[in-house]
Amino acid sequence: MTQLAITVIGPDRPGIIADVTEALAGTGVNLEDSTMTLLRGHFAMVIVCSGPFEEVKAALEPLRGELVITVRQVGPEHEHAPIGPSYLLSVHGADRPGIVAAVTRMVASAGGTITDLSTRLSGELYVLTAEVELPPSAELEMLNRALEITAEELGVGVSLSPAESDDL
Repeated sequence: MTQLAITVIGPDRPGIIADVTEALAGTGVNLEDSTMTLLRGHFAMVIVCSGPFEEVKAALEPLRGELVITVRQVGPEHEHAPIGPSYLLSVHGADRPGIVAAVTRMVASAGGTITDLSTRLSGELYVLTAEVELPPSAELEMLNRALEITAEELGVGVSLSPAESDDL
């Protein structure tokens, strides 16, 4: 079986998940990793699975048109090896360009990696939540201070706290 990455994007409507997953199940594909969400009224889905490339493309073909669907072969699966403990990062405040770039740059500068990130705009309030892994060598006090300075410059609030296993 070939490792596949499938993306599906389109205007939201009832039944998209059922339509896509039924088409995949019909080819014998089992969903391995997936994320599905609504973004400003548009449905977005990313799936990693193993299956027969041409059959999967053909099975999804009837859904094209209203939905933009890509099917790509990807390299062998590489299991994510955690680099350290998990933390929950939260940012909230007035919307403006550059929030995600600035905050994620601070995490990267500490050697951290983002394993999940979501943003939402509700009126004027911008909210970012992320799951972050930091190496044991990361200096948390310095990172927290850098995040606070960055947040102050952006006019937003920020918090970084250890993730409990129930939170993940």
